[in-house]
Amino acid sequence: MGLTQTAAPEAEPLTAAEAKAHLRVVSTDDDTYIGTLIEAARARVENFLARQLISATWALTLDEFAPEIVLPFPPFQSLTSIAYVDANGDDQTLSSSVYTTYLLNDVTRVIEDYNQDWPTTRTQRDAVTVTWVAGYGDAGSDVPASIRHAMLLVIGDLYEHREARLEVKVEDNRAVRDLLWPYRNLRL
Repeated sequence: MGLTQTAAPEAEPLTAAEAKAHLRVVSTDDDTYIGTLIEAARARVENFLARQLISATWALTLDEFAPEIVLPFPPFQSLTSIAYVDANGDDQTLSSSVYTTYLLNDVTRVIEDYNQDWPTTRTQRDAVTVTWVAGYGDAGSDVPASIRHAMLLVIGDLYEHREARLEVKVEDNRAVRDLLWPYRNLRL
């Protein structure tokens, strides 16, 4: 099984202007640095939440079809395709009439539709590829405000403490943890 982000987000959840306003920075001297802090804060928050914040495309590869395929990194937006290598070794795209997606407790699952069966795949690694789009939306304003605010707190901490510190985690900051906890995806 493999998991790859095939199309990265085209924006960040926060703009440099929002981060600078939070940091009370008016000069342009640190603009590049603040941009990297936004990326770092997003990565830390996404990792802690096990969520995709801004729309991105993901591909999950499996050796064969499973009765239920669980898609990580909610929120789920759309299923792009399910491709597979058939028993003869030919590449195929599965018709959307064969499967359905459903959401249960913020986890998206792909299952066979009523009276349908998964096709037989060739016995090989990565015979099935499920491609989908996840994230709150294409713009930072689509991301819940408490997540964005937690990112600002992480950025403030990183800006203030530029040197490496031992074992500083997102969950070590109580305010950040409290803002993020309701969105944490505990089902990986």
